[in-house]
Amino acid sequence: MAEEIIDGGLEILKYPNPILKKKSEPVTVFDDELAKFVKDMFASMRAHQGVGLAAPQVGVLKKIAVIEYEGKSYVLINPRVLDQKGLNDEEEGCLSFPGIYAHVTRPEWVKIEAQDETGATHEYEGTGYTARAFLHEMDHLTGKLFVDYLSSLKRNAIKKKAAKNTGGHF
Repeated sequence: MAEEIIDGGLEILKYPNPILKKKSEPVTVFDDELAKFVKDMFASMRAHQGVGLAAPQVGVLKKIAVIEYEGKSYVLINPRVLDQKGLNDEEEGCLSFPGIYAHVTRPEWVKIEAQDETGATHEYEGTGYTARAFLHEMDHLTGKLFVDYLSSLKRNAIKKKAAKNTGGHF
């Protein structure tokens, strides 16, 4: 089976699961259930040595993502980009594409706004890898995958490899 039950109790969906290409809905209720879900997302992400995880990757079409990098944890609920500058081309991977990496060009610096699990609004700035993580996870909330930034030749090769890795199942 392509999905795996992990420490947070959440299954990480693998490409080509169609949920990964769907748009998420805004979060409007900030309660204990949401706080538990965020905690489970962090646990699941850590269990797979990930840097970030978005709710659609665990089958929940809500605008929620978590990131943990260089000792800092971020909860991104209903995030939006406020500003961005520069360009940076680096290798990227994704828990929904295990073992697959490709170079993606993204902004070098971003400023975003997001709510946390209590509904409080925060602004975050990220440079380099942190900016990349913010944007990668935010893309998941709109149904965009990192392979969508690649040339059609590279994208098709990766999609074929990913489908082979899952035995065509999701």
